[in-house]
Amino acid sequence: MTHRDHLPVLSTGTDYESLASRFRPLFDRIAQGALERERTRTLPREPIRWLKEAGFGAVRVPATHGGAGASLPQLFQLLIELAEADSNLPQALRGHFAFVEDKLNAPQSPQRDRWFERFVAGETVGNAWTEVGDVVIGNIATQVTPGDGPWRVNGRKFYSTGSIFADWIDLLARRSDNGVDVIAAVRAQQPGVTLLDDWDGFGQRTTGSGTSVFENAEVEPDEVIDFSQRFKYQTAFYQLFHLATLAGIARAAERDVARAVAERKRIFSTGNAPLARHDAQIQQVVGQISAQAYAAAAIAVRAAEPAQRAYETRFSGDEAAEKAANIAAEIESAQGQIVLADLVLRATTDLFNALGASAASEKLELDRHWRNARTVSSHNPLVYKARIVGDWRINGTEPPYVWLIGGSPAAK
Repeated sequence: MTHRDHLPVLSTGTDYESLASRFRPLFDRIAQGALERERTRTLPREPIRWLKEAGFGAVRVPATHGGAGASLPQLFQLLIELAEADSNLPQALRGHFAFVEDKLNAPQSPQRDRWFERFVAGETVGNAWTEVGDVVIGNIATQVTPGDGPWRVNGRKFYSTGSIFADWIDLLARRSDNGVDVIAAVRAQQPGVTLLDDWDGFGQRTTGSGTSVFENAEVEPDEVIDFSQRFKYQTAFYQLFHLATLAGIARAAERDVARAVAERKRIFSTGNAPLARHDAQIQQVVGQISAQAYAAAAIAVRAAEPAQRAYETRFSGDEAAEKAANIAAEIESAQGQIVLADLVLRATTDLFNALGASAASEKLELDRHWRNARTVSSHNPLVYKARIVGDWRINGTEPPYVWLIGGSPAAK
């Protein structure tokens, strides 16, 4: 038996149009209710259920295990289309797809195959990593305590994105016995787990990004792994989700401004045509927004290519190629973020230049595009990403693969 006989079957891609055609009617259905959910701050429980039932959460699972075998660029293309329909949904599924990616990078085992079966059956995974309060950066207050039978989890997390919709929670914790940082897959629906919808941001309001509380919640010992075993391009992967979400927001802004201009009856005396849709300057504004949306999507998909190489080289036995791919994944996702965020924030502001003051009506919720883009762009600060890229280009300093947020030891 050769080394290759032990290699897992990889998800290297499928026919994108065939894959996307499965979900586009569902994306249209999701889009029809997006504005009302925004107005009423209604969590998208039903759209998440539709996506689960349609097998969306398994598109990265290899076809041999019942999934679609999509590549990472194809996944992010799909997420751009979903974000155009409702930008809250890709973010709500971000923790799920990261957990799927971790299992794709795991060695072949019965446990990995059980997870593939769960994904194909429609089970999803939420996220609970960020500590609540003034926990000093680098410390983890949430603990997993070993014992006879199930182990126990105690702690509080915030930014628990998607957990309120999920079957499982991907939890970052510290073992109470040896201090090792671990990832625990905790069942969401069990005594001792409380999930709160208390995210109060002005954008991305229905992502389910609130507090999660664990009080002697159970976790099986074989669902706890050392954090050091986590897949190496995880930081880039999480950032790519934001790029796809931003690109989808830009497309939604393009869609809405074009429709509003086409239907507009009121004009300004200082304009250039008897109808807004024939006004050359208004056409120019919409064309600029369209170009910004096009560039945003192109950057988001292109930035995912190194992550796919990192995934494939994980099993190649070529450590140098794997390291180079992981560095490229980090650098290119950061480069994409630096440029793409600015493109989308401009597009979601410029759309008001094509319309009148009536476009500011709360009934239209056109400001949601900027609010959502501004909120997504605030994750993983741009200034630090630019510095990391510059340090790499100037000094060859390898980028960090994991970053943390927490209380400063200097704060008294």
